[in-house]
Amino acid sequence: MARVSYTRDELMASHAYARPHERAGYKLHGGFMADGTYVSPRVLHRWPAVAAWQAQLTAQGWPLIDATVQLLKRGNYPNIPQERVLLSHGYGQPFWNSLTITGVIEARGRALCDLEAPDFQTIIEDDISQTCTGHLHKGLLYAHGADEGGDPAEPEYGAHDAMWFAARDLVFGADRYPLPEVPESIGRPDTGRLMPQLPAGFEQLILLLMNVLMIEVRAESFFSFCCTIMRDKDVFTDRREQAEEAAAMVERIRTDEAIHVGYLQTAISEMRSFTFKTVDGGTVKGKDLIDPIWEGMVHWHAVTQADFSREQTREAIRAGLEKTPDGARLFAEFDALDDIAKAA
Repeated sequence: MARVSYTRDELMASHAYARPHERAGYKLHGGFMADGTYVSPRVLHRWPAVAAWQAQLTAQGWPLIDATVQLLKRGNYPNIPQERVLLSHGYGQPFWNSLTITGVIEARGRALCDLEAPDFQTIIEDDISQTCTGHLHKGLLYAHGADEGGDPAEPEYGAHDAMWFAARDLVFGADRYPLPEVPESIGRPDTGRLMPQLPAGFEQLILLLMNVLMIEVRAESFFSFCCTIMRDKDVFTDRREQAEEAAAMVERIRTDEAIHVGYLQTAISEMRSFTFKTVDGGTVKGKDLIDPIWEGMVHWHAVTQADFSREQTREAIRAGLEKTPDGARLFAEFDALDDIAKAA
C-alpha cells in the first residue's frame, strides 16, 4: 500500500539534480536530471503523496472535483488571432503587461510560506492524519508559496515570479515597456460569511484554497496561450530562438504548477467526504458545506471575473492603440476577431 503519511522535511525534499536551472540571467529553482528533463523543486515526495491521497479517496468512493480548464466558460482575451494581430503590428505592450503582472502576482504567492494554517482535525470528526487535508500545515502550503515567490530559506533562487520575468525578457528584451499597474488581487473578493457553521479562520482558509485552485485553473489556460504565441513563427521574428526558450520556460512553470492543482484538488475533494463539527455543537456533511460554495467560486472565476477582465483589457488596448498611427483601423481589425462578441 502506498504511503499516506509524510513529515514536513519529506514534503519539502527535492530531487538530486544533475545541473541547475539558470536561464536569461536568472538563477532559478528546480533543475535538470541527467537526461535533460526538468524537474520541479520539492516534489520528490509531494507527487507520490498526492497520488496516494487521491487513490485513497477514490477507493473510498469519493471522486475528485473537476479542476481542468473545462470549468472555464471564456477563453483567453485577447485570443490567439487578436494577439497575433497586435504583435505583427509591433504593439506588444498588452502581452508584456500580462507577463509582468503574472510575475508580480506569482511573487505575492510567497505569503503562503508565512500562513499558519489551523489544524483541521479540530473541526473534523474523521481521522485526517493520513490525508492531504491533514498535511496542509505540514509543509504543503509552505512549499506552494516557495514555488510561487521563492523559498525564504533559499533567497538566491528565483521562483515563478523570476521565471515569468525571464520569459518576458526573452521575447521582448529587458525593459521594453514601462511596468504596468498591477491589480490588488485576482481572487474572489470577500462576500461576508459563507460558512457560518465553521469558525471564521477555517472558513477563510477553505475559501483561500478554492480561490487559489481556480486561479491555477485559469493559469493553465494562460500557459497554453503563451506557448502558442511564443512558438508562432510569424511573431517575434527577430527573436525566434529567444521566443522558443521563453515557451520552454513557461512549460517549466506549467510543470511546477501541476502539483499545486493536484494537492488543492485533493484537499477540497477530501473535505467533501468529511463530517465537520459546527460551532453550535452539531455536525454538517462536507459535501453539503463545500459543493454550493465551490460552485459559486467556479462561476465567479469562470464568468464574472472573466467578463470584467475582458472589458478592462479591451478598453486598455483601445486607449493604447489610439496613441499609435493608424490605431483606429488596427483596433477595428482587432475587435473583429473577438470570438465572444461574434458568438453573441
